Amino acid sequence: MRKIVHRHLGKVVAGAAIAVAGTAVMVGVTLPGTAGADDTPGGGTAGGQSAQQAAQGPGEQGQAAVPPGVVEEAPAEGEKGTGRDPLTDDEIEQAERIALSRQLRTSGEDVDGGRGPQRLGVDLADPEAGELDDPDAPRRAEATFYDYRHDTLVTRTVNLETGKVERTGTQQGVQPPLTRAEATEAARLLIADPLGAGLKADYKDATGRELTSPDQLLLNSMVYRASPGAQPAALDQCGEHRCVRLFPKVKNGSWIDARSLVIDLSARKVAELDR
Repeated sequence: MRKIVHRHLGKVVAGAAIAVAGTAVMVGVTLPGTAGADDTPGGGTAGGQSAQQAAQGPGEQGQAAVPPGVVEEAPAEGEKGTGRDPLTDDEIEQAERIALSRQLRTSGEDVDGGRGPQRLGVDLADPEAGELDDPDAPRRAEATFYDYRHDTLVTRTVNLETGKVERTGTQQGVQPPLTRAEATEAARLLIADPLGAGLKADYKDATGRELTSPDQLLLNSMVYRASPGAQPAALDQCGEHRCVRLFPKVKNGSWIDARSLVIDLSARKVAELDR
């Protein structure tokens, strides 16, 4: 029996879903020195000033043009911050290097199956309860990773003064926002999957070119969690697995509707939501 493929992506969204219409408002402004101008003989400006002169503030008439401002370069970033300053690039690199221990690199797996967990981010950690008013409290960084081999979120708190990991937390079923690398890998899987045929056809309709790489798209994404009865069984583990819905856009062009497709990054599979 011939299999009929129904194309759900066939609409190219020409712009944002909602257009905002602006309303122009005419506002009457009374210029300094012109109040009551119509009361003078002939309707002229009081004191014989022109409207342009009346609009100028005291001392402004006859002055030379103000020279353009000068943009100065930002001061060089130091190796270490102080207090609650944002982490410097050096501190972020230090925290990630310390947090990513040999054991974690050996046991973990990133979004494209490489060795070691997927880096999600490094942020300044909150101070300890007894350090809130201590100006000399050590700075700490919180490094987060997603281990695709075990579908586990790993959080490590690094003391930047001692260079040691003070705490390690692991959680399952927790899905923080996706990184650019994860959205890119989701698009790569979709382009290679038969269910990506509609996406590729819509891209060709919009550009006249073949879609072969995620680099040809601008990608927005969001985590997808399973809702009982709202998806096929293939997506039942989304939430435990790391699953993605993509909102792709042609570079310098239109949006492409891919909302019905979900990419399970953990299982590296694509499925279509039930309608």
